[in-house]
Amino acid sequence: MAFGVRHPNFLSLTLLSLLAVASAKVFFEERFDDGWENRWVKSEWKKDEDMAGEWNYTSGKWHGDPNDKGIQTSEDYRFYAISAEYPECSNKDKTLVFQFSVKHEQKLDCGGGYMKLLSGEVDQKKFGGDTPYSIMFGPDICGYSTKKVHAILTYNGTNHLIKKDVPCETDQLTHVYTFILRPDATYSILIDNEEKQIGSLYSDWDLLPPKKIKDPEAKKPEDWDDKEYIPDPEDKKPEGYDDIPKEIPDSDAKKPEDWDDEEDGEWTPPTIANPEYKGPWEPKKIKNPNYKGKWKAPLIDNPDFKDDPDLYVFPSLKYVGIELWQVKSGTLFDNVLITDDPEYAKQLAEETWGKHKDVEKAAFEEAEKIREAEESKDEPVDSDGEEDEEDADDESKTEAGDDTTETEEETEDVHDEL
Repeated sequence: MAFGVRHPNFLSLTLLSLLAVASAKVFFEERFDDGWENRWVKSEWKKDEDMAGEWNYTSGKWHGDPNDKGIQTSEDYRFYAISAEYPECSNKDKTLVFQFSVKHEQKLDCGGGYMKLLSGEVDQKKFGGDTPYSIMFGPDICGYSTKKVHAILTYNGTNHLIKKDVPCETDQLTHVYTFILRPDATYSILIDNEEKQIGSLYSDWDLLPPKKIKDPEAKKPEDWDDKEYIPDPEDKKPEGYDDIPKEIPDSDAKKPEDWDDEEDGEWTPPTIANPEYKGPWEPKKIKNPNYKGKWKAPLIDNPDFKDDPDLYVFPSLKYVGIELWQVKSGTLFDNVLITDDPEYAKQLAEETWGKHKDVEKAAFEEAEKIREAEESKDEPVDSDGEEDEEDADDESKTEAGDDTTETEEETEDVHDEL
């Protein structure tokens, strides 16, 4: 009976959910099934310099489903550029959701895992680092300092990076990154369907001049007291304080036995710091009864500010692309989605990443065990010449470490230059 009572409500909720998903507008969805190469165009950017990397179609070294494949960078120290076209659309009066999954199988040291949305007409064969874009979103890792989610919006031809710090995932498993932009100019950034950052285009990007600015004509009043603490007028210097010496003779010092007063002069003990000396006297501080706080210029309306009700709008979105530089290859992209429905995006994430994450994690852990076992087999057996071998190993490691440091510095220079 209990099941019979609940069943209609459950069915109604299920139908409502299905209707909501059915009403979602999907501008682009790519799960990299068979035929994906007909939908994506590999750019020839950097090909003449022999610096264009090749993509592998694979599910990766560890995965939750061998049939769930994506595209993966396959060559170290290479540039990668690939894009897909979809019917031109606008997010005016709509929510825009941009979502995809990324897996850094190579334990990424320096490189990107971000994607771009582009507008207007783009020569996909020439798509590269100089191609204008509308939105750039996704993780970026380089060295110890850069481990964050990029969210760059283009407004009036200028790229603006989000001002908030959003840490990204740095392990070797698949993660889903979601950017949601709403008609009220608010946004959300999600990782694995969990909200990591929210805010407004007005406050978290410098797209427009600030609404309020400090009044440039304002001046601090002459009687404004901004000293939080003042000397205590009741505190008096103790008598004889100035007569306390900084140093005193060391009472523990003794005249050396070989000291000759005639040749060495009269012996005097060395001096030490006087524990009674507290430095120049200053009255103690008390709270200032007239303290008004730190003076700040009042805010006024910024005459240069002009609101834009379409601040959130990208009127002619038409392409999605991956353009990045990788020192160490192995980043795998999958399940790209552009829609107006956050719930559909959430559902897609659960159907793909959510369904396979536990199996993928187990596969990764097993692969790590095998790797560690193989490395332990390769370790040298102890011998009489162990110390000499260890010394040689230390020298080798030192040299390798120096080379690695130089490589990391060069890599970070390239990354910053990009």
